[in-house]
Amino acid sequence: MKTYTLNVAGLTRELPICPLNDKIDIAAFIMFSDVELTVKCAEELLKRCGDFDVILTAESKGIPIAYEMSRQSGKPYVVARKSLKLYMTDPIKVTVKSITTANEQTLILSSEKAEMLRCKRVLIVDDVISTGESLIALEKLTAEAGGNICGKAAVLAEDKAGDREDIIFLERLPLFFK
Repeated sequence: MKTYTLNVAGLTRELPICPLNDKIDIAAFIMFSDVELTVKCAEELLKRCGDFDVILTAESKGIPIAYEMSRQSGKPYVVARKSLKLYMTDPIKVTVKSITTANEQTLILSSEKAEMLRCKRVLIVDDVISTGESLIALEKLTAEAGGNICGKAAVLAEDKAGDREDIIFLERLPLFFK
């Protein structure tokens, strides 16, 4: 299998290159189970992010970095869920179409989680920002909850996302065109 060598936060990882469609391959960046990488990336992102009150991420690949940034900073984090759960009261919902998912998805916050964002400085965090669609959905959720976005951060910015000036990221991740 072909790989892409990623150097981030002082660490090196070999990422498998996977077909996205018949024209593009992507380097698969998965933080799950890589504690060393998660801890180091959280440290580096926190150095670059300004002050915030709460972290917001989308289920599921952003959870490790959001959790670790929360642990290191002592600030809470909230996860926008991808499906409605029985315990969720008065949920707010937005839809999103991400580059790595085949179908449109819904991101949901219960009223209790939305309340954690209300009138707070919200730092949106994800593992990779690519098309920005997930980011837009998290921005909409923050607005609906009455929060104030103070920053948008990711470990990696894929392709053209690396040209954006409104996001904080550690490294660029290329796309591989066939």
